[in-house]
Amino acid sequence: MNRKIKQALAVAGLLTIICVIGLYYRREHAIKVIHLGMFAESNWGVENAEAYTVIDGAIARFEEENPGVKVEYESGVCRADYTEWLSRKALIGETPDVFMVISEDFYKLASLEILENLDNRIVNDKSFRPDYFYPSTLNMGKRQGEQYALPYETVPKMMFVNKTLLKNEGVEVPENTWTWEELKRITEQVTKDSDGNGSLDQYGICNYTWKDGVYANGGTLFDEGGNNAYFSDNQVIDAVRFVNTLDEIQGNNEVSYLDFDAGKVAFMPLMFANYRTYKTYPYRIKQFTGFQWDCITMPAGPRGGNYSELDTLLMGMASTSAHKDEAWKFLKFLTSDSDTQRKLFKYSQGASVLKYVSGSRYIESIIRADVDANEKVIDADLLDEAIKKGVYQHQFSKYSQAMELADGRIDDMLSNEKNIESSMKVLQQDITKFIRN
Repeated sequence: MNRKIKQALAVAGLLTIICVIGLYYRREHAIKVIHLGMFAESNWGVENAEAYTVIDGAIARFEEENPGVKVEYESGVCRADYTEWLSRKALIGETPDVFMVISEDFYKLASLEILENLDNRIVNDKSFRPDYFYPSTLNMGKRQGEQYALPYETVPKMMFVNKTLLKNEGVEVPENTWTWEELKRITEQVTKDSDGNGSLDQYGICNYTWKDGVYANGGTLFDEGGNNAYFSDNQVIDAVRFVNTLDEIQGNNEVSYLDFDAGKVAFMPLMFANYRTYKTYPYRIKQFTGFQWDCITMPAGPRGGNYSELDTLLMGMASTSAHKDEAWKFLKFLTSDSDTQRKLFKYSQGASVLKYVSGSRYIESIIRADVDANEKVIDADLLDEAIKKGVYQHQFSKYSQAMELADGRIDDMLSNEKNIESSMKVLQQDITKFIRN
C-alpha cells in the first residue's frame, strides 16, 4: 500500500479515536439540568416576602459543590395553582426532577407512581441519616410503610394564650401538661358578661374544633388508604362531646378570632406559622394590642396526650427523572442539610424538620430578633415537644369531601342537640359508604 495512503489512514484512525473520546468526554461531563417544582408562597397561608431566598441560596451552594449540575425552576407559581400546575407537567411528561409535595397531593402522587420510591436510596446511602428527622415528619412521606417523600418544612398547632385576661381573672397560665379538665374549668371561670349588659362578652376559647379534640384524645378518623372510617370510636365521640360542653359553657355563642384579637378570649389554637407571623412587627401591632400573649401546648384528652395537628410540606423526586443520582443529592440537600434547614427557619414561618435545628437554642435567637426585648419568646423545648407529638391524617382522594360531610353533620347534631353517640354511628356508616364508592 502506498506510504501516503497508509499515513492518511493512520491520521484518519487517530482522528476517529479523538472524536470518539471527545464525544464520550462531553457526554460524561455535559451539564446536567435538574428541574425543581416549587410554589412562590408560604405553604401555611401567611405572609412570606422571602419565598425564593432559601431556595436560591441552596441552589447556589449545591451547584458550587456539584460542578456540572445546574438547577432550574419556573418562578411565579402560586400555592393555590400548584396542584394543577404539577398535574399538567406530569401529563405532558415534564414532571420536575425534584418537587414540593403538599399534604393533600401526597397519596395521589405516590399511588400513581409519579413519586420515586426512596427506600433503596435511603438504605444504600450511608451519608443519609433518617434519625436526624423528627419521626412525625418523616412518617408523613410514607405510603404503606415505604418512603416516597422527605419532609422539608413543618408547623405544629399550638395554643395561643391571652396572659393578661387570665391574670385579671386570677388564673395561672396552664403548664404544658394541661388537660381537657383544666381547659373546661378555666373556660367556666372566665366566661362572663364583663360589661353588665346582660350578654356574654368574655370567653374561654375560640376555634377549638372537634378534630383538635380527636387528635388530643388519641383518635384517628381514617386508615391510611381511606378505606375505613372511625367516627364511632370512643376517642372521636368523646372529642365531639367535649367541644359540645365548651360551647354550652359559652352560651353556644359563635366566638371567633376577632374576639381573641379584641382581648376577649383566653385561648385560641393556631398553627406555629401564625405565631411567627403575628409575633413580629408590624403584624403583632396590628393583630394583638392591649394584652400580652404567648403559646403553650394543646390540652390532653383523657385517652390521649398533649397531641396536636402537624402539617408538613414534603419534597419528592420524579420516578421519570433522567438524572436520579443528581436529583437524590439535591433532595437531600434541601431536606437534611443543616445550613439549608437553618436558613429555612430564618426566612420562612415554619419550623425545621431536623431535630437538631428546631430543638436547638438557635431557633430562639431567630425569633427573639423579631420581637421586643422584654417579650417572652417560645422556647426550643416547647417547639421540639410539639413537633414530636404532632399527629396527622394521610389525605386520600376523597378526604376533603369526606371531611366537609363530617363537619356539616357534626355542626348540625350539635346545633340541634341530637344524641351524639347515635348520630356519630350513623355518620360512621355514611362516611364509610361515601369513601368506598
